[in-house]
Amino acid sequence: MLPEDHAALIREHTIYSCVMGSRAFGLATETSDTDVRGVFLAPTPSFWRFSKPPTHIEGPAPEQFSWELERFCELALRANPNILECLHSPLVERIDDTGRELLALRGAFLSLRAHDTFARYALGQRKKLDADIRTHGAPRWKHAMHLLRLLMSCRDLLRTGELVIDVGDAREDLLAVKRGEVAWPEVEHRMNTLADEASAAAPKSPLPAEPDTAAVEDFLFRVRRRSAGL
Repeated sequence: MLPEDHAALIREHTIYSCVMGSRAFGLATETSDTDVRGVFLAPTPSFWRFSKPPTHIEGPAPEQFSWELERFCELALRANPNILECLHSPLVERIDDTGRELLALRGAFLSLRAHDTFARYALGQRKKLDADIRTHGAPRWKHAMHLLRLLMSCRDLLRTGELVIDVGDAREDLLAVKRGEVAWPEVEHRMNTLADEASAAAPKSPLPAEPDTAAVEDFLFRVRRRSAGL
């Protein structure tokens, strides 16, 4: 069971929460879970004790996970794919003024670092799929679908400088992969093509080389001061 002080942070100090996963990607079916991701702002005085507030909290609802604002910003500046996508969910569940400030800054987190982080994440997922094939003779098709989606998102981000997580017109093609209706060699070919297209887009990308860390730090400083009543 979630400790009451952790539950209170989620209940009373969440500044932003959204639905992620298949529902945010436009890939939901009747059996899809509702994954909720959020950001909470631990009150500034809680950092003045030896015992610091948590950097993240799982729960209290099933499929719910939240990060403390500073940790969330750190991960976003590193171009963590899951965190960046959380900032761009079309399904906002809860938001306050501080959350709106955070979303207004989401462009500051985007940089060419995303090419490396998305590619490394994709490589890790690809190795898992290859291991499935060696062990079971077939990949986990749902994971293959989501890897294709991630690679598409990375390519389009590098091409346009904007992160759009809804798959749009690609929905039916991706769901066919999830159902195992596309042969693995064809899925592999699509993955390789998307990775190559992302690499080709990187040198011409409108994205800056580095995120705007100063703008994010200034935001965090102002929020902490405000929380402390200064």
